[in-house]
Amino acid sequence: MKAHQPRRGVRWVPWLVVLTLILSSLKIIEDVVGRESGPFDETLLWFVRAQVPSTWTGFFAAATLSGSAAFLTSATAVAALVLCIARRRSEALLLAASSISAALFVYVLKVLVGRECPALWDTQWYWGSSFPSGHTLSTAAFATAAALCIARIWPRWATPATALALVWSLTVALSRLVLGVHWPTDVLVALCIGVLIPLLVSAAQNMAAALARPRVGAAPL
Repeated sequence: MKAHQPRRGVRWVPWLVVLTLILSSLKIIEDVVGRESGPFDETLLWFVRAQVPSTWTGFFAAATLSGSAAFLTSATAVAALVLCIARRRSEALLLAASSISAALFVYVLKVLVGRECPALWDTQWYWGSSFPSGHTLSTAAFATAAALCIARIWPRWATPATALALVWSLTVALSRLVLGVHWPTDVLVALCIGVLIPLLVSAAQNMAAALARPRVGAAPL
């Protein structure tokens, strides 16, 4: 009896996701640099402020802290160390590389774009330009990488881990809007890039593993 083989169409799904994220990110960056998304950003930001009760501000402030550099750096270091001790070095590398790459992307894009933060109402001041949202991008990268690690180690938990990663990333993204410290396009492109980075790192690892794997029937050197 032949083992079940995944349908070819399913194999293309991750690459379609990657392509969509790349194109979405490039389009939003183009709009931001060309100053074409101002009215959309302002309207949507006011809409979010009107819909979210002020009593939820404390919750979203806590969500923002979960996406801070201090928390995510500590979480990455601890998780990578645990994975190394468990001899899951590939997963540790995936998590560390994703988080470090995310931090580099945030820094480079903030320097290159230099977008002003929203000033529609009184908010807490944050370092750097508004684009992209560092909290959102870093959270999405860490959460996605963690979900990929869990899917490798415990495949049965892949779906719950992915769902949890998505909820966490979206909550942090929304918190930046509720607090009024980022434009909607800041968090949209941050989500796209944050999810994209671990997917590319994982794909690179899979390709490297495939190239290193000896071919069946190949003559020894």
